[in-house]
Amino acid sequence: MPGGGKRRLRFSKLYSFSCGKASLKDDDHSQIGGPGFSRVVFCNEPGGFDAGIRKYGGNYVRTTKYTLATFLPKSLFEQFRRVANFFFLVTGILAFTPLAPYTAVSAIIPLIVVIGATMVKEGIEDWRRKQQDIEVNNRKVKVHQRDGVFDYTVWKNLRVGDIVKVEKDGFFPADLLLLSSSYDDAICYVETMNLDGETNLKLKQALEVTSQLHEDSNFRDFKATVKCEDPNAHLYAFIGSMEFEEIQYPLSPQQILLRDSKLRNTDYIYGAVIFGGHDTKVMQNSTDPPSKRSKIEKKMDRIIYFLFCILFLMAFVGSVLFGIATEDDLENGRSKRWYLRPDDSTIFFDPKRAPIAAIFHFLTAVMLYTYLIPISLYVSIEIVKVLQTIFINQDINMYYEEADKPAHARTSNLNEELGQVDTILSDKTGTLTCNSMEFIKCSVAGTAYGRGVTEVERSMDRRKGSAVGKENVNGVNPIKDATDSKSPIKGFNFKDERIMNGNWVNESHADVIHKFLHVLAICHTAIPEVDEDTRKVSYEAESPDEAAFVIAAREIGFEFFNRTQTSISIYELDPESGKRVERLYKLLNVLEFNSSRKRMSVIVRNEEGQILLLSKGADSVMFGKLAKNGREFEEETREHVNKYADAGLRTLILAYRELDEEEYKEFNEKFTEAKNSVSADRETLIDEVSETIEGDLILLGATAVEDKLQNGVPNCIDKLAQAGIKIWVLTGDKMETAINIGFACSLLRQGMKQIIINLESPQMQALEKAGDKSAIIKASKESVVRQITEGKDLLTSSRGSSEAYALIIDGKSLAYALEDDMKNTFLELATGCASVICCRSSPKQKALVTRLVKSGTGKTTLAIGDGANDVGMLQEADIGVGISGVEGMQAVMSSDIAIAQFRFLERLLLVHGHWCYRRISSMICYFFYKNITFGFTLFLYEAYASFSGQPAYNDWFLALYNVFFSSIPVVAMGVFDQDVSARYCLKFPLLYQEGVQNILFSWRRILSWMLNGFCSAIIIFFFCTKALELQAFNNDGQTAGRDILGGTMYTCVVWAVNLQMALTISYFTLVQHVVIWGSIAVYYIFLLAYGAMSPSISTTAYKVFIENLAPAASYWLVTLVVVIATLIPYFSYSAVQMRFFPMYHEMIQWIRHNGQSNDPEYCNTVRQSSFRSTTVGFTARLAARTNCQKHKSSR
Repeated sequence: MPGGGKRRLRFSKLYSFSCGKASLKDDDHSQIGGPGFSRVVFCNEPGGFDAGIRKYGGNYVRTTKYTLATFLPKSLFEQFRRVANFFFLVTGILAFTPLAPYTAVSAIIPLIVVIGATMVKEGIEDWRRKQQDIEVNNRKVKVHQRDGVFDYTVWKNLRVGDIVKVEKDGFFPADLLLLSSSYDDAICYVETMNLDGETNLKLKQALEVTSQLHEDSNFRDFKATVKCEDPNAHLYAFIGSMEFEEIQYPLSPQQILLRDSKLRNTDYIYGAVIFGGHDTKVMQNSTDPPSKRSKIEKKMDRIIYFLFCILFLMAFVGSVLFGIATEDDLENGRSKRWYLRPDDSTIFFDPKRAPIAAIFHFLTAVMLYTYLIPISLYVSIEIVKVLQTIFINQDINMYYEEADKPAHARTSNLNEELGQVDTILSDKTGTLTCNSMEFIKCSVAGTAYGRGVTEVERSMDRRKGSAVGKENVNGVNPIKDATDSKSPIKGFNFKDERIMNGNWVNESHADVIHKFLHVLAICHTAIPEVDEDTRKVSYEAESPDEAAFVIAAREIGFEFFNRTQTSISIYELDPESGKRVERLYKLLNVLEFNSSRKRMSVIVRNEEGQILLLSKGADSVMFGKLAKNGREFEEETREHVNKYADAGLRTLILAYRELDEEEYKEFNEKFTEAKNSVSADRETLIDEVSETIEGDLILLGATAVEDKLQNGVPNCIDKLAQAGIKIWVLTGDKMETAINIGFACSLLRQGMKQIIINLESPQMQALEKAGDKSAIIKASKESVVRQITEGKDLLTSSRGSSEAYALIIDGKSLAYALEDDMKNTFLELATGCASVICCRSSPKQKALVTRLVKSGTGKTTLAIGDGANDVGMLQEADIGVGISGVEGMQAVMSSDIAIAQFRFLERLLLVHGHWCYRRISSMICYFFYKNITFGFTLFLYEAYASFSGQPAYNDWFLALYNVFFSSIPVVAMGVFDQDVSARYCLKFPLLYQEGVQNILFSWRRILSWMLNGFCSAIIIFFFCTKALELQAFNNDGQTAGRDILGGTMYTCVVWAVNLQMALTISYFTLVQHVVIWGSIAVYYIFLLAYGAMSPSISTTAYKVFIENLAPAASYWLVTLVVVIATLIPYFSYSAVQMRFFPMYHEMIQWIRHNGQSNDPEYCNTVRQSSFRSTTVGFTARLAARTNCQKHKSSR
């Protein structure tokens, strides 16, 4: 590679000091070979005898629900675990016996159609997952074949022990042991977005003993044996050793490259496969795709159990009465019910064996009353859900044009769950943010600079109705300057004519600004890359905010352009000459950032020989490090930092001090000694030495960086909060980052009390330093219990007030909080807070928190994430939503629904979720209504016919009722009906609570629909029988027989249930008209066609319509009167409810129909209950600020 040597020097030599050698505790190393540490890998010998007898799994990965072998049994189990389907299977088998009141074919064919259609749908959905698996498993990578020759093979063919060569920007196909890289000291840069969601590059370094294996031919005779831990889910831990040339070398996570990580800024690496396929750590953190069922579907099963009870009760009562009537049937040796032809039966009507006849009648009645149970319910819902997902996929408002990615519902089982979400558990990086940070404001020498407006400020300004940016935290009017006309620069959104274009030299504190810009340009670990053609400088940084700082310094005039192992070079503006000059700073030490120090410093020597300590860090630490004479601007800076935080910005304090030679020499000796230490407390020693030098600082100012949120995130969170949805953030980032994002997206606000649970107390740090594991565990648990208890007490004491609380907990504390004896207490505390943020969470912890919320609250949970580290969380939640962003496809492949941006969650839940919930709820209620109406007429007729087991209707009338004459309008309602439009769903977010509280599918609503069905059946049966009972049916004097009565009743049922549907629908379309009137028309066409067939086929329906029903005026009159009578109860109830007791969606319908949608006062009256003082979002933030101002003015 041209220039490869130079690049290796520039990158690797700089970072070699930070890698060091692996240092493992002796007790850790001694575990190898024991339980849990039994894995032995023979590198470069995957096909050897020793490797073969261990039978390690391959590298094939499967995320599908079924395989070819399990599809049939598993999918049949899925179908027949639905109680209704199992019941119809039993009755279908019984239909082949003489007990059946209808033919077996008419009973079994609908069941086959229902089960088959559902299995086909399941198969198609799983095939799509299979295609994604095929794509991943067939990616190619170079693997050592023999004699130093590497050739491409697909990922799935890799074996444990294989030596692979991964090239720049390639993904690691398995968990690899890093052997060497394109750099002389065997380091490589790894992007782990797919694992932990972090965008900063991680540094890995191979053992020195294998670092010189730079060529393919070096692996001709390479042999090594790795002994290590068994497969586990710990992403950040690894214990093992490598035997090479008969010498044991300890291994650490520094040498492990995890599957789905990406190789960056390194031409190639060589690695040995340690874990493959489902043994890899990323797959160990995932779980098998669960068979998810919605809460409505589960409740539907309970309703069907209830209907079974009614069915068996009806059959039992009928059988008892039939047995009594049969026993008393003989009178003087003659049968009273001679028309039943007991002489032509074996046992069914035998008065001498009445008890047995009653038992047989019970089985017949059970089969007859099966029409109480809607056989087409499940398949209709399946069809509706598939069509609903098509509308979700086609929604142009959820299409992300920039990436050409629409929404994609990967399963249709959970559509209605989208309308019942109580808690959202969200990842942060790549989900709430777009992995882009911008330098937007700063405070230097007590003066605020920068006119950029954050998205949080824009949202608040819109709510207040003021012009965006008219007034910001700096109090500077937004006068457009020359910098506004420049094309946007990634990472830089700073606008202020007082600083830009060298104007800072004219400021009163130009010397402080000069030092401030020095810190930005020098205090970092970024790497410059100079384009050979354009000479433009770009930067590779360990974090996006660090990149934003060096970009800001470059744009203001302090361009960092070169770094060596010992120096940093920048171009800067000389305030005296006004010219751009090159400066060289000798890099003496880098005091690295970590979560306990919360700061980073560099020590440099400038060209004048001065030794400078340049430092930046969190305000909670840095203000305490200031010297007495370094606090000149402290008050103003604190005020600006608070305002920046309120605007959702991430802030850092910048300070410096000058060191004398003796002080530095003494420090450097101790620092070098600590850096060269190989003990377990090496990092603690380094921190202690760094602490001694980072004091007596002089304050320069503060930076404000916008952790760039995805477009529309604050608006989306605000709408979701107004809808009453709780939002938790589960992130692998450090606490400070998570808190800043919380402010940025309005999950946190100034004035909200924070309950912070962590293990960073001095006592805990002292215990960790002592190294007594049992004491650390005991003290940690006690500390977490105490903090949780104190938090609960705080919530209890403030109950009834309007104070809002936020819970923030780190990963260490979370591990104890999730233990069995503590998790319920932790959940009580968390659910009492307005927002919850879990920091430094591992993928397993994310899944466990999700499980706790789901099982502990009993409410619907939705998890949303974009990386492989979110897979467990997505699968554990009731609904998993994957962001199809820049972090690969692992989250999307394991999700139920994929969207491209977090903001689309607003429309997905508030619009599609509400519609789907309402449609499915109404569908199910209507199904039970129409089947009870139909089935109860069968019972009433049988009672009327002395419980003889005779159906009122022809066999195919029975079979086709649920298929053609009543189900299609329900499907249309489930797909097209809208109680309110999408605009009103978003305008009145509280409407969503109808689903969360399950108002539309409560037992009260279900039973009221069932009662309506019983009333309709009673009206139809008695009106028809009384109207046709005594008088002649037509002009010929013919009286109504079973065929005429049955035909008339059936016609009334078809008309009544379809017109009931017409009354139920809120949003009529042409489709609804076609299917409702079309169903009735199909019924009459069927009457004509079926009646025209030979009597052997049509039986009792032979020409019944042409010859009997149609010519009789009484048939049409009875149909008209009966249908109107059945609709009166529902119409009356609906009218009274709408007028005097309207539900929330009915109130919104009134607004629309009365033309009050543009009346802000009336709309606010309807909407006012959607705001809660403990909610989050910028609406709550604005209200809290308004209340605070009112409180101040009233005093």
